[in-house]
Amino acid sequence: MNVQASKSKPRTLNDILFAAVEREHERVMLFEELGEWKNISSRELYRRVSGVARELRAWGIQRGDRVAILSENRPEWTIADFAILMIGAVTVPIYASLTSEQCEFVLQHSEARAVFVSSQAQLKKVNRIRASTRLEHIAMMDALPDPPEDIAWIGDMFVSGTVNRDPALDELAAGVTPDDIATLIYTSGTTGVPKGVVLTHGNLTSNIEVSLETFELNDEAVSISYLPLAHITARHVDFALIYRGCTLAYCPVIDDLTRVMMAIKPTFFVAVPRVYEKIYNQACRLTAHGIKHSVFNWAIGVGGEHVNEVLAGKRPTSTAWKLADRLVFSRIREGMGGRIKIFISGGAPLGRELAEWYAKVGLQVNEGYGLTETSPVIALNHPGAYKLGTVGRPLPNVEVKIADDGEILVRGPSIFRGYWRMPEETANAFQGDWFKTGDVGGIDMDGFLSITDRKKDLIKTSGGKFIAPQPIENSLKANPLIAEAAVIGDRRRFAAVMIAPAFGQLEDWARHNEVSFANRMELVSHPRIQALYQGIVAEVNRNLARFETMKKVLILPEELSVAGGTLTPTLKLRRRILEARYKEDIERLYRDAESVPSAPALTK
Repeated sequence: MNVQASKSKPRTLNDILFAAVEREHERVMLFEELGEWKNISSRELYRRVSGVARELRAWGIQRGDRVAILSENRPEWTIADFAILMIGAVTVPIYASLTSEQCEFVLQHSEARAVFVSSQAQLKKVNRIRASTRLEHIAMMDALPDPPEDIAWIGDMFVSGTVNRDPALDELAAGVTPDDIATLIYTSGTTGVPKGVVLTHGNLTSNIEVSLETFELNDEAVSISYLPLAHITARHVDFALIYRGCTLAYCPVIDDLTRVMMAIKPTFFVAVPRVYEKIYNQACRLTAHGIKHSVFNWAIGVGGEHVNEVLAGKRPTSTAWKLADRLVFSRIREGMGGRIKIFISGGAPLGRELAEWYAKVGLQVNEGYGLTETSPVIALNHPGAYKLGTVGRPLPNVEVKIADDGEILVRGPSIFRGYWRMPEETANAFQGDWFKTGDVGGIDMDGFLSITDRKKDLIKTSGGKFIAPQPIENSLKANPLIAEAAVIGDRRRFAAVMIAPAFGQLEDWARHNEVSFANRMELVSHPRIQALYQGIVAEVNRNLARFETMKKVLILPEELSVAGGTLTPTLKLRRRILEARYKEDIERLYRDAESVPSAPALTK
């Protein structure tokens, strides 16, 4: 049975809360407490939201005031968000992984009057910089054994709520208009100072209304909320699923995702490409040797003959495919809980090779595209309209065109109002009434949008040739021995590449091939490992134009991470920071190349 969200379209995010409350769902949310999964019903959700909203009003928080949330994913995040929105205030999400100094910038720039923090660790961050902000109130989500008098506990707020509708609060919520600001989202950014993206209730609901309408969701649908809610993709998806009547299960720590998937058995799964890469790498790692390797490769070969059927939404019926499914494909699905019917990828380019691998194992991953400034979805593949290597057709609520220089331009009701208190940056973001995405791409004859790269990431060699690094990097990452790759060579004579190995797979390979090492530096410096990665790069070079070929390889002795500063909180590569960190190695690599002729690159 399909879930009907509401008789009318949502005008504001408060309409999404009311749709969830009126549905009388017994399991709007799930959360884990002391190893036991507990549920929050529609009535309990309203009680908690109304209690927090009442406290915010008691604090003097008014319509338009900014209230921050600094927390990992958990029910209290969404409850605080709904409460802030209910009274017409503005939610300012902050990534839980940010430092005190980074939090300070967001709190200062947004002039937030209050903040919800999840834990003592997050409280310490805020206390370090509180004096330099305009914070008047702090609320904790975790209960403290001996809480300071000036720190409120969200559990006490819940108690003051009511399961019965509060006419005064409902009137406040109904008074919020589509033009009112709902949230300021500070882009994590791969470079530069974060900008506060101003999104209205109307921006967000216009996108929520159409983004998932082509997917069949029923009242038994379950999704795991684990991507940071400070990111627009995760928040949008959670709003959309709540609106459609699905159950959200919260996973605060991404490293627990596999365990939570096995416990919850979700039916709907949204991930950034890095998560799909990890699932792929794990499948390859578990079948790297012996009979398992032979069976796995055979099954992938069989799957490759049925890709078109899978991408058309059909289940292959050949005897060989059924056997491959029983021996291999079903086990991959079981590793993700065994019940997922819908897979979506967003936040960064998935890569054609990876999307094709999933199709070979019988799974259609629907890649989409969008930005924080577009609320976020611009285009999305879905079972009725899917084309491999594209991000789908634009949603019906937006217009897309390609500028003369290849940049993707978009306009429509989901496009942001501007950057908070940054008029110059706002003006520069538009060409007339068209928002400049900063991405380069094209639209084919069937209306499908493809992304080539970020405009600012294009590499221009000293010979004047432009190289789009992301497609090349995605081809490299299709190899399970590579976790991340960064093509370099701007204003250089030729392109090279920095590779961060998938150390789990690499160490397995080294042991199996009797390569001894004491640490990772010793491992990546070993001649056989150097030759291994040079061979992988050479294979990718075969499919590149001569000016695109990577003539040198720099293998990094570290795993890239958010904590290390080389990945954004949404797991995108911070290539400028990575290049700065390894500047001396890069200079040496090019200097040595000038003095010693390199081996000829393998090209078409």
